[in-house]
Amino acid sequence: MSTKNLDNQEAITKLKELAESIDFAMLCTDLGATPFHAIPMSTKKVDDQGHIWFLSGQDSSHNQNIQREAKVEVLYANSGTMQFLSVFGEAAIRKEPAILKELYQSTDNSWFSGVDDPSLTAIEVAPLEAHYWDVKGNKLTALLKLGWGGLTGERPDYARQGDLKV
Repeated sequence: MSTKNLDNQEAITKLKELAESIDFAMLCTDLGATPFHAIPMSTKKVDDQGHIWFLSGQDSSHNQNIQREAKVEVLYANSGTMQFLSVFGEAAIRKEPAILKELYQSTDNSWFSGVDDPSLTAIEVAPLEAHYWDVKGNKLTALLKLGWGGLTGERPDYARQGDLKV
């Protein structure tokens, strides 16, 4: 496995690519508790600054946790494509109507009674540190390299990982 650290726009592009292609993440709050609180969330967007956006209920446990302590961890994993992303950041609860309208989709009607639902909030996560792991090329190539490594005893360079400095 090779290391390729990315920064600035290259890091934002990689973070956006992974977060939006994986979509569902575990949003971890109350990080000082044992166990911490973790809940699956669907990524609504990653903006030009690399901030990750989710929709959430105002009275949810994770919103309450964020109000007490803004530090969060967002974990993405897609074992099918061998893509993984870990983001440590600061979260903020947002209620601006323009933001809620931009993020809201008809599929959110399962959770809320429309974009004007008074309990609707957005969570904005500003990354402080991030790390990624993914395969070079496609999954088939990676599996072939792993198989070849198993046969020959060689350590194949089939994946890369690195820090993202947003």
